[in-house]
Parts: sequence; structure tokens; C-alpha cells
Amino acid sequence: MGGFFGIVSNQDCIEDVFFGTDYHSHLGTRRAGMAAYDKTLGLQREIHNIEDSPFRTRFADVLSEMKGTTAIGCISDSEPQPLLIRTKFGAFAICVLGKIVNTDELLEKFFNEINGHFDAKTGGEINTTELIAALINQKGNFVDGIRYVQSIIDGSASIVLIQENGTILAARDYYGRLPILIGKREDGFAFSFESYVYEKMGFETYKELRPGEIVEISPTEIKVLFEGSGKMKICAFLWAYYGYPTASYEGRNVEIMRYENGKIMAKMDKETGLAADIDYVGGVPDSGTPHAIGYANESGKTFARAFIKYTPTWSRSFMPGNQVSRNRIAKMKMIPVKELIKDKKLLFVDDSIVRGTQLKETVEFLYENGAKEVHMRSACPPIMYNCKYLDFSTGRSEMELIARRVIMELEGEEGFKYMEEYSNGKTERGKKLRKVICEKFNFASLEFQSLEGLTEAIGLEPCKLCTYCWNGKEE
Repeated sequence: MGGFFGIVSNQDCIEDVFFGTDYHSHLGTRRAGMAAYDKTLGLQREIHNIEDSPFRTRFADVLSEMKGTTAIGCISDSEPQPLLIRTKFGAFAICVLGKIVNTDELLEKFFNEINGHFDAKTGGEINTTELIAALINQKGNFVDGIRYVQSIIDGSASIVLIQENGTILAARDYYGRLPILIGKREDGFAFSFESYVYEKMGFETYKELRPGEIVEISPTEIKVLFEGSGKMKICAFLWAYYGYPTASYEGRNVEIMRYENGKIMAKMDKETGLAADIDYVGGVPDSGTPHAIGYANESGKTFARAFIKYTPTWSRSFMPGNQVSRNRIAKMKMIPVKELIKDKKLLFVDDSIVRGTQLKETVEFLYENGAKEVHMRSACPPIMYNCKYLDFSTGRSEMELIARRVIMELEGEEGFKYMEEYSNGKTERGKKLRKVICEKFNFASLEFQSLEGLTEAIGLEPCKLCTYCWNGKEE
């Protein structure tokens, strides 16, 4: 995943962009970078690895070394960026959020048409931000180049770049799978993935870019260069997990959605009579907690934090590069409140159940500390497909997904014809899926939020949401 932030101002904005980029640290754990424009110094850039050190620590020097009235910052789980590029348009800084599936096809087309080259990483892979910059350069101007990129990629790409005159071009991806919000302040404008970031700095929301919209941002105005596609397919998983609680997308706040989502799940359990005699409701921290609060409020059951994550030293359990280390750190972080666990029937809400590796460790930890029963609820439907539009995970095979693995165990590849049935807990196949997962993870009961319930909690029309990871339906 990843996030970006930037400002165009009539005064130096490096400190604001430093803190604004840091506020996006929940969206990425591998690379980060900043680029700036100053009339005297021109374009500047700094990139660092943040796997072992947070953004604030690694980039503290930019406050004294970098200057500019225009700046952008990026947190990324993929390649280093922003990049500084020099082409027929002049020099510019560029960063991209999204995922390109047809990179090899685009490279072949590029090499057949242009005798060019790219810097390659081990294994021959390239930085896709550099590829996008090269594709933009094939057209006569930035706007035509960005529209060309949006038309030929399979995946998504939200693009921001600093031009040589110090203005910023911002382009939301064609289907608006990720947000770009614009804030206005007396001295200029900001763009951000997360709305609360610029609000903390005194900006007020000016507009949210439409899908595919391209704007030019200067200190005094926003020029719409292309009005966009109008075809909204924003990622529903932003509300379920990735979005920060204080963020809002398309006018829908993340925290409020999660409360509503939990309420809907509690209503489902009331109808079926599941987990009627539990002692406490809790969330798998941290993103599962607001879903659990909503569940507790609706069910009338007491909300309690039966275990706490120790975060001062390991704030993100997925920070290490390998799964073994991630699992170990996840286990070390869990500190029990034994009085809330021993001999208790507990129901936990998690934001999602993807592979189930860490969740299994969590449940074992609860039983080791005396839990009588552990019931589990997932705040979204069973994940059946790896995302093809956004860089949400490092999974290489869909068989890493727990739902897929169980279906394969039950019916082999023939079972993949009945994904919709397996997703639905009211069907025989859906009941079998839940029963097997319960047996594997020692859950007393398991249920997933329905796609209809998730959509209701978000509050947007279903046609405007991307739900590919749950139902495999493309735009």
C-alpha cells in the first residue's frame, strides 16, 4: 500500500510536508521519500528505507537541508519514490500510488517503439514509477501523457508530480480506487490521501478529486485540466482496515463506518442466536476495536480489552520482511489482562481474516491464558481473490488465502465454481467453510460480515465500490 501528501504554498512548506507525510506511516513500512522545489535550489529529493526506523527519524535532516515552497512526500510498501526525472518536458518529481499488473506488456510495447532502457533491480524488475514517467513522456504534454497511462495500464495509478515552475499536477486513478483530497489554507493548497492530515495543519477541505480527474495546483488556485472518467470504484477495504479512524473518503468517516459495521454484525448474530452467552466483546487490536465497539453497543454485551498490544518498540507487527519474524513479534506484543480472560467466553472482531496465521497465534494465546471459549467475527466477507488493482499485500498466490485453501480441501478446484455460496454463511457450502476454519483455529464459532452488510455500513451505492477481493467482480 502507500500514501502521499504535498503542499504548494507562497512560503516554505518543508516542515508541514514532513509531518504530513509522517501522518501516512500507517499505510506503508518499506520506503519513504520527499521532493521539493525552491526557486534557488530547484528540485531536490531524499529517499530512505524505513523498515527498521520510522519516517520521523530517517527524515529528520530534511528540516535543515531541504527548502521549498512546493513539496511532496510519499510512504510506500513498494519501490523508492519520488523520482526526479528529466525529459522533453523538463525536470520533474513524480510519485505514484497503485499497482500495475501488465508491466511486462507495457515494457515490450515501450521497447518496440522506443530504443530506451530502465534501471533494473535484482531479478530484472523495474521501478514502475519510472515506467509511468517514461510512458507520460511519449505524449506531447503532461495531461495527455497521464491520460495515456490511465488508458493502457491494467491496475491503477494515482499520480502526483512537481513541475519545473513549482506547481503540482495531481491525477486520481481512473476508477478512483484510492482517494486524493485537496485542502485550502490562506497561503496555498495541500493534497492528501488522508483528509485529517491537512486539517491538523489548518487547511479546510476544498474538494475531493473525481475518478480520473487531473488538476494543476498553485498557491492561488486549482485548475481542472481533465474532469475525469466519472466511473467510481473506490476500494471498500479502506473503510474496513487500511484507512485511519479519523479519515473520511467520499464523505464517509472510517471510524463511524466501523461502528455501524459492528452493529450490523451483532444484529446478524441476534437473528441466528450465535454467541448469545458470551462474557465480553473485544476487538483484535487495533483496527478491529471500533468494529467490536459497534458490536458491543448493539448486542448489549460488555466491551473489554482482554489483551493489549505493546507498541512502544514494535508499533507495526508487519514491519519485518519475513513471516517468521512478523509472527514472533506479533506474539511478543500481546500482553494479557488475565482477569478478563480466565474462564471467560470471549468474542473478538477482527478487521479481516486473510491468511489466518497471526490470528491462530492470538487464539492459542487466549486459551493459554485460560479463556473458556473464543468466538471470532470478521468485519468483512471471506477474502477470495488477491487484489489486482492495489498493492495491498505481498501474497504471491491466492492459495495463501485461508478461504481458498479450505475450499480446495473440501472440493478441490471444482469448489472455486461456488465461491459465492462459500462466502454466504447461510448456504451449506458456507457453513462448511466456517466449520473447517473453526476446527483449524479452535474458534467456538465464526462468522463473516456479508458484502451487503459491509456496503450498508459504508453508505455508498454498491456500484461505486470495488469489492473484487471478495467477489472477483471487475469494473
